[in-house]
Parts: sequence; structure tokens; C-alpha cells
Amino acid sequence: MTTRNWIDQSSTIPLYQQIVRLILEQASVGQLERGTWLPSERRLCAQLGVSRVTLRKALAILVEEGVLESSEGRGWFVTTGVLAEPPNALRSFTETARIRGLEPSARVLLTATRPATLDEAEAFSIAPGSRLFELRRVRCLDGIPVACDESRIPLSVAPNLAGADFTAVSLYATLAEAGVVPVRADYSVEALSADPVTAELLELPAGRAVLVTQQTAFNASDRVVELSSTTYRGDRYRFRASLYRRPSEADGW
Repeated sequence: MTTRNWIDQSSTIPLYQQIVRLILEQASVGQLERGTWLPSERRLCAQLGVSRVTLRKALAILVEEGVLESSEGRGWFVTTGVLAEPPNALRSFTETARIRGLEPSARVLLTATRPATLDEAEAFSIAPGSRLFELRRVRCLDGIPVACDESRIPLSVAPNLAGADFTAVSLYATLAEAGVVPVRADYSVEALSADPVTAELLELPAGRAVLVTQQTAFNASDRVVELSSTTYRGDRYRFRASLYRRPSEADGW
């Protein structure tokens, strides 16, 4: 693990976030391969010039995000170097990136208001033809394109969306300003091949594997507030979930 000249004690970026970014970057480029054991905490603290509290905060984030795992008595080892959704957590792309010490950015492909189709009207429980806000973006981490996403939201719940600059602001933060807070979502993931347009946007060969997610987000009143679809580079994303067996099914285990 290379640490020399990386941690900047004078930076405004918190030290634990710099450590998270360091480990993520080295995992993503193969310097830290899956299964690699990290140096001991004492050695890492000395190499990085940080306290054990700071180091453990960074390591805890990496464990939560599925990048590292710990083994009692042996330390920490690398499990993956890709972006992962934390199990049972509803977070925006921006939140997930910043928690992991990465810098999110976006290239806006489309912002538009248009009438809702019949299917969209049914999903949102609004009248057909009601105005929707549609947003399409390429999402990047540290300048590298990792996903293309599309979101549709009724303008009636968040009229401020049409004037926002989504190259610089988070969609969920803008929704929160309007008092719209998604609290749960139905989420599905499907493996597909990248079409030529998506492949070009994600800087992939056409036909390369991508993961396509569909999400329906609800507010606290159980109203649908967002329909979205995101296409992730297959080599930059991992989906995680916690699965529970129902008590009624336990006898058949």
C-alpha cells in the first residue's frame, strides 16, 4: 500500500476522507487487489501521520461500504474496489460518493418539463398530462464516468427543480429544500449489455456489461415522489443487500 506524499495535513479535506479516498483509488486501479491485507493499524497510523481514532473512522466507512472487511486478530483486508450501495440504506449518488471520500460530479444531458404519460400518471397518482420534471445526467467519481441516470419527478411536489443547476447540486438536496424527502424505495437491478450511446457516455466498448437499476422512491406519506433509472459500469458498481428468512419459512430450512 502506497501512502507517501498522499495525506495532506494542511488540506481542508478531513484526514479520514483522504484515507478513504486513498484506499479506494488504490483498490480501483489494482494496487490493492481483492484479498490484500492492509498493514497493522499502528503501522498505518505511522505511515499516514494520523491518530488511531482518525484511521478507524476511515476503516469503518470502508467496511460499511463493502470495500474492506476485518478479521479478529488479523486486521483488515480488501474485498472490492468498486462503488457499492450500502445494504438497506437509501442514499443519493452524491451522499454515497462523499461518504467514501470521492468527489462526485455530473454532466447534464437533459433537463425538461413535459406532460406525464398514462403510465407515469398512474405511478405518481396524478392526472395524465400533469407536468413532470425530467433529468438525465452522466455521473462521475473523481472525474471518471461511472453511471448514467434518469429521474422523473412531478413538478407539483418540487417546483424549484426546473431552475436548479444539476452540474453542481444534488437532486436529493434540491428536493429536501422543497420539503420532499424520499424515505424508502423499491429497487431492482438487472445485468444488460451497454448500447452504443450508453457505452460512449461511460467510455466503454459497446456491448460491455452494465448494471441497470430501477427505483421508485416514496416520501413519509407513502406517496411516489421519484421514478429513476441508473445504468452503472459493471466494473465500477456492486449491489449489496441484507436478506432475512421469514419465521414461517424457517421449518423448511
